Amino acid sequence: MRKQVLFIQGGGDDGYKADAQLVDSLQNALGENYEIRYPQLQTDQAAPDFGWVEQIENEIGKFTNDVILVAHSLGASLLLKYLSEHRISKTVGRIFLLATPFWKGQESWVQGLKLPDDFAKRLPKNSRLFFYHCQDDKEVPFDNLAIYRQKLPGATFREMESGGHQLGNNLTGVAKDIKAS
Repeated sequence: MRKQVLFIQGGGDDGYKADAQLVDSLQNALGENYEIRYPQLQTDQAAPDFGWVEQIENEIGKFTNDVILVAHSLGASLLLKYLSEHRISKTVGRIFLLATPFWKGQESWVQGLKLPDDFAKRLPKNSRLFFYHCQDDKEVPFDNLAIYRQKLPGATFREMESGGHQLGNNLTGVAKDIKAS
């Protein structure tokens, strides 16, 4: 039986198209023993979380077995929000988060994206978290990784010198961690 992976896209007008290259890279590196589901999330500008949290819940609900979660950028932060605010029935053993923003500030638009203060305690207990971030990311500041490192000391952190926000469209390292964990 093939292992199931759900890949949650990043934001922006071309987020789905841009992240398709990440999905292709991951699928090629994982091989035929893994099946990646890559749904296109729709953005609702009127919703505080752009309507993504509900869509993430629906997508996870479509899996029949345990699921490996991979998410990029806005999708990664909203996946964390979903996991820290909802109880899930599926076993989620491994969560791989790429270029994950840590939302802060008082602007009204950011309030629906923020994690609860105690989010680290609310995440699924038996899940392993992996964070990946490039030092030259121009979209999500690299220092966001340090915030997650402080709040989630048990997670695994992978820092890359270069690759930008799209990690050079090369997820070979992520695939290696998926296979090893």
